[in-house]
Amino acid sequence: MRKQKLVNQQRWRRNNRVRNHLRAVSDRPRLSIFRSSSHVYCQLIDDVQGKTLVSASTRDKDVRGKIKHGGNCEAAKLIGQLIAEKAKAAGITQVKFDRGRFKYHGRVAQLAAAAREAGLEF
Repeated sequence: MRKQKLVNQQRWRRNNRVRNHLRAVSDRPRLSIFRSSSHVYCQLIDDVQGKTLVSASTRDKDVRGKIKHGGNCEAAKLIGQLIAEKAKAAGITQVKFDRGRFKYHGRVAQLAAAAREAGLEF
């Protein structure tokens, strides 16, 4: 139990270190991602108002039919394209990328690359 508390504390510190660095300048919305073993979640957050502007995930009904499994790189690419399309529809072109506690590789990097290709600027 002590080991798990330590691991959770390290995750919390890592997450907040990244997030606080991004909140220092609040001129753009924050593109926050979360990945679990079976799904990828993504949302644009306005930190000034504390509201979610746009969101997309592999659990959305329109996405479920297009993918076999939500926890792979193909699903992350699809979510990156979808969040960029929704952001453009909302009039957002520039964002800050919040990777949270996750390293920038694999699904996180694929989501970011797909969002850039679809027109979002980080």
